[in-house]
Amino acid sequence: MSASDDIFILGISMTKFGKHPDKDVVDLGSEAIMAALADAGVTMRDIGVFAAGNLMGRGGIAQQLQKQIGQTGIPAYNVSNACATGATALRTAIMAVKAGETDMGLACGVEKLAGVGLLGAGGQSKSDGNEWERSGRYGAVAPVDGRIGTEAMPGVFAQVGMEYLHEHQYGGTAFELFAKISEKNHSHSTLNPLAAYSKEMPLEQIMNDIMIAYPNTRPMCSANCDGAAAAVVVSGAKLRTMSLEQQRRAIKVSASILTSDPYQEACQVLPDVNTLTRMAATQAYEQAGVGPDDLDLVELHDCFATAELVHYDNLKLCEEGGAVDFFESGAPWRDGKLPVNVSGGLQSKGHPISATGIANIWEICQHVRGEGGPRQIEGAKVGLAHVIGLGSACGVHILEKSGLAA
Repeated sequence: MSASDDIFILGISMTKFGKHPDKDVVDLGSEAIMAALADAGVTMRDIGVFAAGNLMGRGGIAQQLQKQIGQTGIPAYNVSNACATGATALRTAIMAVKAGETDMGLACGVEKLAGVGLLGAGGQSKSDGNEWERSGRYGAVAPVDGRIGTEAMPGVFAQVGMEYLHEHQYGGTAFELFAKISEKNHSHSTLNPLAAYSKEMPLEQIMNDIMIAYPNTRPMCSANCDGAAAAVVVSGAKLRTMSLEQQRRAIKVSASILTSDPYQEACQVLPDVNTLTRMAATQAYEQAGVGPDDLDLVELHDCFATAELVHYDNLKLCEEGGAVDFFESGAPWRDGKLPVNVSGGLQSKGHPISATGIANIWEICQHVRGEGGPRQIEGAKVGLAHVIGLGSACGVHILEKSGLAA
């Protein structure tokens, strides 16, 4: 096959996100993988490379999953890249196919996070009561909490949103603005049976809930939960030898981009979620040969309501500085000009870290295939999936109808 051949998603699946006390990461990952293989109409014998991500586990998730889904001797990659882990696993499989090493690859992201909480405890129990002390190269770095900001995720993204409003001289009520974004996503979730929470939340309920980090209350934060997602990718040359139905349902990966922070003094101290996202979006549009105006829907990384607002701007869904106007125009609602987070977003669908990157792509594929059910965006042909993890990594994928079979 040609190293420049097009790449397609042949099959994709996600488990229901939520609490799965009776299943471990191998159970969940295997469930998603077997469903993705069935969706693609292939088996593990057809797969030439496998990449799997599980951020909070012991490591070696790819090999653990192989014992359940089939050990065929293929290369297996274990991926860890913050909240972009799932998208990075998918990109790993895409790159192997793109390079001509194989004509079909598999990617999976899986996480058990139910009950971990919001403040970054990491889900790992301490072996004793001793407090961790900074040493080595980190011993020379003073903690930032209480001095120049915070390293806790709710606080980081609260600062990001408030900073954006300050920079662009927003004169309204910040709390209510961000709560309305959350209201939108919880409304969208009512049509998604795989979301961790599928219930509408009135604005008043959102604003009166427990405050986590102003202006984000609990419903405005991503829901830590259990879940997995998986995808099968295939080369264009191989796809053209497959059935017309497989060709019809395949989704073209028009862009697959991964960025990290460029050097700047500010990002040596506090995270900058904006720069690497704008870089990723710019590169993705160029690679795909499309622009924001060509998109029919977007799934972006709304780990907090404040994050969604800034990513309208970072992904160039609006003019620079125009995120508030974009939201207040009604554009990102399901019936708006450019629906954003029709799945309910991380605030409703949930955020099992390593699964999120592929789950966002799954949502886009549902609509581009015309299989979105009651939440289907009519006529959807092009969608963008975005995920960002601090540390920092940003993945952007642009997906389109294959155009190979009617």
